[in-house]
Amino acid sequence: MKLTLTLVTIALSINAVFAQKTNPNYDPELATELKADDYGMKTYVFVILKTGTNESKDEELINSSFAGHMANIKRLVEENKLIVAGPMLKNEKNYRGIFILNVSTIKEAELLLQSDPAILEKFLEPELFLWYGSAALSEYLEASDKIWKTKY
Repeated sequence: MKLTLTLVTIALSINAVFAQKTNPNYDPELATELKADDYGMKTYVFVILKTGTNESKDEELINSSFAGHMANIKRLVEENKLIVAGPMLKNEKNYRGIFILNVSTIKEAELLLQSDPAILEKFLEPELFLWYGSAALSEYLEASDKIWKTKY
């Protein structure tokens, strides 16, 4: 009897140590709105933009392509399809920038990138990866718009 009681106590202790914890701050409505799984995560597409193969020196084409690139970024943010975007600092791999797209498949991301003039003109070349991150990532955009002082 003593051995059985000891084994039950050990089993219950192990279960308590390894049991999943429920978040006391869990907001099921927000989790549903953000399409979060039980871990608060979801799939995105992470894009690394590299220097493309177009070596044109045509200033007008270059300027219009990158103006269109910036306008496309703005549009994708407004459509809640682009969560993070930003340039990379100079590096030996010719990485120019990153996007985190609020889509769950590479195919969806490829369709979105077809609207980017700098990619279409091959000034930029995208590499796409599925990425699993916090579903709350999109919530940072509202705060980020409140902290920049000077537009570049």
